[in-house]
Amino acid sequence: MSESLVVPTMAEMLAEGKQPEVLFWVGCAGSFDDRAKKITKAFVRILNRTNVSFAVLGTEESCTGDPAKRAGNEFLFQMQAMMNIEVLNAYEAKKIVTACPHCFNTLKNEYPELGGQYDVIHHTEFLKSLIDDGRLTVEGGQFKGKRITFHDPCYLGRANKVYEAPRDLIQKLDVELVEMKRSKANGLCCGAGGAQMFKDAEPGNKEINVERTEDALETKPDIIAAGCPFCNTMLTDGIKHQEKEGQVKVMDIAELIANAQDL
Repeated sequence: MSESLVVPTMAEMLAEGKQPEVLFWVGCAGSFDDRAKKITKAFVRILNRTNVSFAVLGTEESCTGDPAKRAGNEFLFQMQAMMNIEVLNAYEAKKIVTACPHCFNTLKNEYPELGGQYDVIHHTEFLKSLIDDGRLTVEGGQFKGKRITFHDPCYLGRANKVYEAPRDLIQKLDVELVEMKRSKANGLCCGAGGAQMFKDAEPGNKEINVERTEDALETKPDIIAAGCPFCNTMLTDGIKHQEKEGQVKVMDIAELIANAQDL
């Protein structure tokens, strides 16, 4: 994190006797992947600007266990989950916001049966609530009039039925939102879900991320908007494969809003 960003940890908050409004769950991608770190920073800049009281777990945060569970290692998943739940419960975490739909889905739907009961929201829903409450105002700025298509992440859309929040945010930017033929409940996976991100491709004549990028490019967009670090990687690779680098950008919604506001 650059020096201008204020990112308190839960341990620091506790030492001051404070409880933040939200715990920001950064996730593995947002912590370690160079591209996804930019999404993390953009979201933190928005939180700082809107004076949202938040904290991160820092080094106490561990993988939610989503890749282990999807790859079939239930034992490892439960071990990872139980460790995280112990930490979260010790801090009495109530509301968790995350920019990763995989973390979102796991924390929201799979932690409760292991003793982790939290109000979990995706960062697009949280940003929408900030706008609805008048804490954040968004104008088109540099994106005014641009064509943007939104790719629905599987774990945000089909798994949790969150379709409108990201689209509402995009439309606040005074842009032209163009839908792909396969979108919302009929969306196509970017190819990274179910731990596929970490294994070699199956035999076949085309990668899924290339197929999905073609869907997006059919809409002739200036920007492909994403709401997931894994989708971001897969679509960026698809753009490179189609030799459209420099012509079409792949950006997370938090980045769109932070850039529109010059944060």
